[in-house]
Amino acid sequence: MVARVLESHGIATTSISLVREHTERIKPPRALFVPFPFGHALGRPNDPALQHRVLGAALDLLSAPAGPVLVDFPEDAEPGDETPGPVQASAIPPGSVTADAVAETKDVVRAHAQWLAKNDGRTTFGLSGVPAERFDEVVDFLRRFAGGAEADVSGRPADVPLPMFIRWAADDLKTLYYESRLLAHPTAAGADVARWFWGETAAGQVLRGVRDRLDASDDRHWKAAAFGVAR
Repeated sequence: MVARVLESHGIATTSISLVREHTERIKPPRALFVPFPFGHALGRPNDPALQHRVLGAALDLLSAPAGPVLVDFPEDAEPGDETPGPVQASAIPPGSVTADAVAETKDVVRAHAQWLAKNDGRTTFGLSGVPAERFDEVVDFLRRFAGGAEADVSGRPADVPLPMFIRWAADDLKTLYYESRLLAHPTAAGADVARWFWGETAAGQVLRGVRDRLDASDDRHWKAAAFGVAR
């Protein structure tokens, strides 16, 4: 929407898309689809050569007429040695996980503090507005919600609807786990981290349950949140 307004005033725009089907429906003037995990629009961390190639490909679209134009990166649609596209929960069979999700999350939060220290505080955590130190409470809430309880959590902003908060909380939870995993396995690909999260962690199983409850609702806002929590 913003891009169209800018274009109407003679300002060319370009954008980067992580979800091709959304971009196909929204039809921005120019967009580059990248096959990378959420939170990594420019590709692998600590790979400036790749990141500059992505930026260059996006900026090159400015020379194209407003179409809409949607181009894949890389141009031949073969990821090669680039970071693979995001692996979704539906593609990973749930493992036999016996850990307690709340206790597990406490351990992950402690590991994530080390990630922050090592990376000068850089993180994609923070959508929900709940600090990481309280995320064991959020996981307890999500677990109860998945079980069918009329649950809520202290600290949810009053102006944020429950399904939107759940979506943001799920994104923050995945960030805590993904970044902590990369601390211990810095060369792991995004797909490997996703398979670990959805197949081997208690938190991943909780989010599967949250998705199922949201998707079972007749409320379109709940169903939309389910798509964001886990696909």
